Amino acid sequence: MFETVLVANRGEIAVRVIRTLRTMGIRSVAVHSEADAGALHTVLADVAVPIGPAAATESYLSIDRVLEAAARTGAQAIHPGYGFLSENVEFARACEKAGIVFIGPPVAAIEAMGDKIRAKQTVMAAGVPVVPGRTEPGMTDDQVADAAVAVGFPVLLKPSAGGGGKGMRVVRSKAELPDAIASARREARNSFGDDTLLVERYVGNSRHIEVQVLGDSHGNVIHLGERECSLQRRHQKVIEEAPSPLLDTASRASMGRAAVDAAKAVGYTGAGTVEFIVDADRPRDFFFLEMNTRLQVEHPVTEAITGMDLVEQQVRIAAGERLPVDQSDVSLDGHAIEARVYAEDPARGFLPQAGTVLGLVEPSGPGIRVDSSLRVGTVVGTDYDPMLAKVIAWAPDRETARARLVGALGRTAVLGVATNTPFLRALLSDADVVAGKLDTGLIERRGDDLTLPEPPPPHVYAAAALALLLETEPAGPVVDRWDVPDGWRLGEPAWTVRKLQASGGEPVVVRVRGRSGAAEVAVGDGEPVPARAVRDGDRLTATLDGLTTSYFLQHEGGTVWLAADGHVAALREHERAGVKAEGTGGDGAVTAPMPGTVTLVQAAVGDEVEAGTPLLVVEAMKMEHVLTAPVAGTVTELGVTAGQTVALDERVAVVTPSATAGEQQEN
Repeated sequence: MFETVLVANRGEIAVRVIRTLRTMGIRSVAVHSEADAGALHTVLADVAVPIGPAAATESYLSIDRVLEAAARTGAQAIHPGYGFLSENVEFARACEKAGIVFIGPPVAAIEAMGDKIRAKQTVMAAGVPVVPGRTEPGMTDDQVADAAVAVGFPVLLKPSAGGGGKGMRVVRSKAELPDAIASARREARNSFGDDTLLVERYVGNSRHIEVQVLGDSHGNVIHLGERECSLQRRHQKVIEEAPSPLLDTASRASMGRAAVDAAKAVGYTGAGTVEFIVDADRPRDFFFLEMNTRLQVEHPVTEAITGMDLVEQQVRIAAGERLPVDQSDVSLDGHAIEARVYAEDPARGFLPQAGTVLGLVEPSGPGIRVDSSLRVGTVVGTDYDPMLAKVIAWAPDRETARARLVGALGRTAVLGVATNTPFLRALLSDADVVAGKLDTGLIERRGDDLTLPEPPPPHVYAAAALALLLETEPAGPVVDRWDVPDGWRLGEPAWTVRKLQASGGEPVVVRVRGRSGAAEVAVGDGEPVPARAVRDGDRLTATLDGLTTSYFLQHEGGTVWLAADGHVAALREHERAGVKAEGTGGDGAVTAPMPGTVTLVQAAVGDEVEAGTPLLVVEAMKMEHVLTAPVAGTVTELGVTAGQTVALDERVAVVTPSATAGEQQEN
């Protein structure tokens, strides 16, 4: 067994791998970029080595720097986690050349399955059914377009390299092809360094089901059941569960055999996942999508129902050990569901968010597991994927597991960074999700029902105003009334007026008078009611009209963060708000809808444009966002260039409306 293992990754997966290494008695080495100095995975590891700047290409994706860190620390093996170098065949080769064990499959398996074109050809030869399409390598844009027309719309454009939904585009008409091909190639090139595309028939009403396989170097391959990953947005998984509520025993066995056949076809060793697309109306009809030659984000649900630590098995297999069980020994116990917590704002089109974690509450309890990279002080930037944590719930049956997960998400609070937890709770409470009627298009169909934020109730605005009052009033007894900024004057006290605004909402006027121990508060048009508040560290206890609520509280940069009753509210003082929805202004100004990097400028000053014309592309956390002209007119300002970083709501362009456009707007 290895004495020292280096973890060539970051975030929650690095933390998760390090914890297993610790239980195995193996010394762990973390690597980190400048942006991650002091991150949780560097604190938990036995040794932490800096490997370069924030840009992943100069740190986590640098094969030379990772191997140098391994040599410096005496690491005998490297665990790549997922993403970054986990499916990079050149990295696997470099490890082999350096005499370091790559904790993953052999180079030949990565080559065969890492290229989706070759993967389809390989499994077809093994008798595994595949999605119809065109998989010739090296197709030009024209050939991709011709293939799409031949396959028939709608089609799915997919990068041959990589995974995670990056670069995938659904195309529903011939007119959409040029932009879709260019965008898919650009995102694939930026994410994987390879812009090769393939074309597949887009299967509507589909369910995404994957099978976990394990193979050792002695010729043994088994599967550990399946995971349902149909709840997706933009081909990115959101909720995963095991086992699938769709499959019966016969379907499970059939799909499992196909997964094992696919793994054996390439001499697979280690942990891997064979992904299938399934017709929701005919669950026994399934097609091979791809094989991920690495650990999956959703592996905890398999661990929960099998009792097997997959990271430990990866390490033991890499060390030459045999699988500890045969297929007949594998049994599935209960049900597990996982939710991915992202730094994103569903109310603003799931745009990535950034900030510093000011306060943190993570759930616990029977059947609850949290895989997280968070701690107070963590800086969430835009250099990496926006996933912050995963919350997993296990129970003897699916409904109990679902209810436990909804409750656990209600006890999850990240103050300082907006997250998608309200959306996750709404999704898990959807009637079809409760019934197990899942498909990959469900989230898009539900739309605003899942993403529109629920406005904070009046007592939250009142609590925020009381918290701000507490910060301004002096501690201890009052010596001079003129020293207290509470609006006091001879006669009736005056009101202190504040405007507070929640994300996606309108400003709300809150009036307060008196001191925190004996105040009056009026929210909006409501009548004044008696109120009082006491703060103890990060806890605020506020009583409004006789109703007392305890809040988790932080205040920074003009924003008051409050968490209570399963909800987190970020209320900004209105003079600091002024956010324009959808990244545009009605006056023709275009603002960055999130912090990120400009990857493409498609317009120039002086250009005549129509409303909706693409002006530039901003990328943040591996996702592209096209900013368009809000009105028809002339581009009169374009203050950014490709490669430039921009801040949230920074003005990047201005389109001056044409006279015709102005008349049309007036009409």
